[in-house]
Formats: sequence, C-alpha cells, structure tokens
Amino acid sequence: MDRATLRQLQTPLRERYAADPAAAHTPLHATADFRDEGVTCTVDGFAGPVRAGLHRATGGDGSDACSGDMLLEALLACAGVTLRSVATAMGLALGEVQGVAESSFDARGTLGIDREVPVGIGPVTLTFTVATDADDAALERLASSTERYCVVGASLRDAPTVRVRRA
Repeated sequence: MDRATLRQLQTPLRERYAADPAAAHTPLHATADFRDEGVTCTVDGFAGPVRAGLHRATGGDGSDACSGDMLLEALLACAGVTLRSVATAMGLALGEVQGVAESSFDARGTLGIDREVPVGIGPVTLTFTVATDADDAALERLASSTERYCVVGASLRDAPTVRVRRA
C-alpha cells in the first residue's frame, strides 16, 4: 500500500471520529473455552484455535502455547502493523523487516513461592531490523511514532483495569 492509498482509506475515518468522538470507540473481544484436556485454555484466534497451557517453568511440558509468548506475539504484531503504517504515512520505503519481542518473568511470583516477587513479565524490548535507505532522524521518528501509536504497547505501558468476573 502506498501513502496516497492509506490516506484515502483513513481520511474519512479521521473526519468521522473528529465529528463524532463516540464513533471512534472500537470494541475488541476474544473467546476461549476448556475444550482440551489438562491445565489448558483454548483461545479461538483469527487463524484458528490456540491451546495455551503451563510454561515449562511452571509445570508444563512445552507442548502448549505460553500465554506470555502470546502476549509478546500480540505486541509484536501490533507494533509491526503500526511501524508499517507509520512508515507508509511518512513515505519511507522499507525493504526486508524482521521483528523480535523479548521479555521474561520470575516463576516464583506466579507459583506463589514469594509474595514479594511480582507476577507478570518484566520490561519488554522490541527490536526491528529494517533494510532501508532512510536516515537516522527518519528512523528515530519511525521508532518513536511506533511506540506512541501501538495500541497493545500503550496498553502495557498504561495498564487498563482487568476484572475477572463470573457470568
């Protein structure tokens, strides 16, 4: 997609949301169930069901997806789409692009061994290797705009309230 096509697609949306901010509220959802055996939860994803289970560090055997890895995959997907969108809007030609998301967690927290150890992943590093002729200033702007406009990244930075409720 080129810059003109992206603008053509987004201009009516920008105008609509500016005129009617409530129209910009965009619902998201995911569904899952316990259709599979073991300590698993099967999430219905865009490309089909994904069975998540315990990480090896918490008693799993490695045959199921780790939800922490899935979180990093969602972050990397969002950041990648954002990076590509911003590059398109900036008119930057990107060649081959590779992205990597890295983090870790301390299993003592999630296993309840030490209440002082936080539950959750630590700092996340996203690295994009980009083949381009763009100068350093443009690449810095691309990186900072990607960080700013990535919905999943912003949600991890300024965490939303998460409530687990019974239906």
